[in-house]
Amino acid sequence: MQDNFPENDPRKIWQDQPKEPSTVTLKMIRMKVQDLRTKTRRNLWGSWAGPLAVGGLSAYGIKLVHGLFPVLEAAFVFAIVWSLAGVYFLNRGMRSAAMPGDAALSTGLEFYRREVERLRVLNDRLLLWSFGPIVLAIATFILFLVLVSRGKIGEILKGMPFFILIVIWMFGYFFLRTRERRELQREIDDLNDIEQESRR
Repeated sequence: MQDNFPENDPRKIWQDQPKEPSTVTLKMIRMKVQDLRTKTRRNLWGSWAGPLAVGGLSAYGIKLVHGLFPVLEAAFVFAIVWSLAGVYFLNRGMRSAAMPGDAALSTGLEFYRREVERLRVLNDRLLLWSFGPIVLAIATFILFLVLVSRGKIGEILKGMPFFILIVIWMFGYFFLRTRERRELQREIDDLNDIEQESRR
């Protein structure tokens, strides 16, 4: 017969284990801040790919639809304007001050928290200001291809590999952004734990 006492529950035993005190040092915080800055710079440089792709695809699309489909032409122009505005909004407020050389551990943790939150804000902005115009330009181009083929299934099927690649890319982009957001939230939760331990 099995014991059903709560003290024999492995999950309860594991949860009741005392937490080890955090051994975070200022040097570790400085290294993490440097890693975050590198990641933020990489994301900011990568954000230029969106406006370049939107500009190229939209310019080609405008050339194709000029005079034929004014609504599609306006959508391409809007995608270009949206992506250029995105460059401004993505870079706004993304510069950070240097971490003071004589910072205490608590000041270093606060500085690190600000860097994590900055990267999380950038991650959220990328979806609206970089990914959004790309999706609009691609959707407009696909709509143009469907309108030009005028319902000919054979013509539409020729473009299926392109459509499938676009869908895979979109899901991959969302997956990576979601995973990065979760990692940043985990970092913030860890910082909260460290700060609670330091108050004890």
